Formats: sequence, structure tokens, C-alpha cells
Amino acid sequence: MIHAAIFASGEGTNAENLFRYFQNDPRIKIKLVITNRDDAGIVARAEAFRKNVQIISKQALEGYTDQIIEFLKTEKIDLIILAGFLLKIPEAMVKAFPGKIVNIHPSLLPKYGGKGMYGHKVHEAVIQNHETESGITIHFVNEEYDKGEIILQARCTVESHDTPESLSQKVRSLEHEYFPKAIEKLL
Repeated sequence: MIHAAIFASGEGTNAENLFRYFQNDPRIKIKLVITNRDDAGIVARAEAFRKNVQIISKQALEGYTDQIIEFLKTEKIDLIILAGFLLKIPEAMVKAFPGKIVNIHPSLLPKYGGKGMYGHKVHEAVIQNHETESGITIHFVNEEYDKGEIILQARCTVESHDTPESLSQKVRSLEHEYFPKAIEKLL
């Protein structure tokens, strides 16, 4: 059985979707959730599913990386799933879990990726540049923002009347449909 940790910074809808999707799957157990914000929606969602929640600040992630890696190994974590985690994963952690850290990004990478490109900022840029399609990319994490090997991409049409909010809804729908399927491919 694969033991997974979900890292999230926001509302946690993707994490909750993964909790539900895999709750009876004997191949994977989502053991814990790590967040950098004690006021994030993910905290209540994780607690509702009786997940162990650890709050780790940006300073701790950067300054105590070795201890965090040791904690994850003590918990026998095999897979780290980034579900809206807004901090960069330290290089030492990437090296400690090679090919075992997966991220979801709200665009068709390599477009609209990199530092500072997340959430509504991505959707605003897509609309501002008159793109005709957008979507999601699920990829492995490496030392560079949004540059890891792509696992799966799913697309949606961007209409001339779309707003960042309406595009966000389309992308969220793709995330909820395809993120569990991409994780399932890794089992």
C-alpha cells in the first residue's frame, strides 16, 4: 500500500476530492495533510476526514527541511501530492523523494507556469492573452517551478465571454475529474 501526504495551502477542494475518491482503495492511504496556513480551509476538510494535519511555516519548510524529510520518512510516506500548495518544495525534499512528488497546475504547461503563477493569476493571464484553450497539468515536481515531467493534461475551451471566475470553474471541474485519475495511474 502506498502512503501519501497531501500538501495544500488553500480551501482544500482537490484534497477533499482525493480523500473521497481513495477512501476505500486498498492501494493507497492518505495518511496526513501538511499546510502552511492554520486558517486554510484544508484544515477543516482534513479534520472532517480524520486526517493528521501538520502546519509547517515557510520558514520551517526552508530552515528545517531535513527534519521534515525525516518526519515524512518516519510516517512511511511514499507519495507527496501537492494540491494547491503555494510554497516551493526545497531541493533537498525533491531529492529525498525522486519521482514521488506530484503537483497540479491550473494551466497547460509550459504556458502560464513558474513563480507567482497560481490560481486567478493564471486565469487572468490566459484571458488577457486571448487564449482559446486552457486546462490543467498534473506533473512530477523537480527543482524548478512547474518544469517537471508531465503526467497528464486536460483541456477546456476559453470562450470570448469567459471571465477569470468562469474559467476557474471550468478548470476546477477538470481538476476534480482528472486529478484522482492521474494519481491512480501512479499506483
